[in-house]
Amino acid sequence: MLFEAAQIDGLLVVNSQNRRYLSGFSGSAGVLLIDAQRALLITDGRYTVQAAQEASHFETITRTLDETLYSCVGRYVAPIKRLGYEPATLSVADYNALRQALPADVTLVAIGSLTEQLRAIKSSEEVAALRQAINITDQALAAVKPMLRPSMLEREVAWELHKAIVEHGGDGLAFEIIVGAGLNSALPHYHAGNAPLGQGQPIVIDFGALYAGYHGDMTRTLVLGQPDAKFDEIYGIVRHALADATNGITANTTGKEADALARNVIEASGYGEYFSHGTGHGVGLQIHEEPRLSRVHNDLLPVGSIFSIEPGIYLPDWGGVRLENLVLLNANGVETLTQSPLDPIIVIEQA
Repeated sequence: MLFEAAQIDGLLVVNSQNRRYLSGFSGSAGVLLIDAQRALLITDGRYTVQAAQEASHFETITRTLDETLYSCVGRYVAPIKRLGYEPATLSVADYNALRQALPADVTLVAIGSLTEQLRAIKSSEEVAALRQAINITDQALAAVKPMLRPSMLEREVAWELHKAIVEHGGDGLAFEIIVGAGLNSALPHYHAGNAPLGQGQPIVIDFGALYAGYHGDMTRTLVLGQPDAKFDEIYGIVRHALADATNGITANTTGKEADALARNVIEASGYGEYFSHGTGHGVGLQIHEEPRLSRVHNDLLPVGSIFSIEPGIYLPDWGGVRLENLVLLNANGVETLTQSPLDPIIVIEQA
């Protein structure tokens, strides 16, 4: 039980994703106040009806126009004496305002990332929503790939992907689309600009659909026309790293060990210094959440979590290659949810 683990008798939830996860409420303003006897959703008059509809198992408290959110919390905090809060979300200013609004005998207790750790293990409903977000992402790429031409600009590709997501049932973008062609593909978090896709050079496309609050995420590296030997070499290494991590992760694998499965392949090929980020991250109500696959995460990857596997090599004077699938960790290993083909070559049809 979260309360026992954190040694608290009440919890204040400010983080919007945690609030939605625990209550179902998707509005942009409000906090949860939870103890052994009560589950309160404190919001303002804009969201009274929405809160009652989305969070019917919570009691909705609408703060008056004469009080702040935290003064309303102070009005309802009794009988809580040890109130847990989210240190990664609450700013210093908000912490001070909360502290001032609470009775002196209430102790504030930082709970770390306990709620985020709960979110890492997906329910069947969450898995279904993520499958749909991933499916829409796959469909969008399949719809746009036939449109790609050497003269097409990165931002034009991003726009076509955005439209395709909506046309296939997505609620919008999971994050700003990355389309990097040529040297731009060596920038892991580049955004689509005015460079043409060109011919025979790497094109990194990283994007995802948002569906029912859940985030898809996929990266494919493509090339228009025939690639050179360097592309074949780098692409082959990254694909090997993706396969080794996918095949090697089990229910007994830590985030650090999962990272090593991909990283060892790239390091053994002499490109270790050009793999400049972790191998993966969880997805859900946020695009980056628990669990993490990196050198500094020693916790076991939880069964029931959905996360990315996304090795990459980025050469500043040539370009980059990244491949990313989303997978579901089961008791027997991982199920790859992303279904877009890995074949990078797009044949250019002659007019």
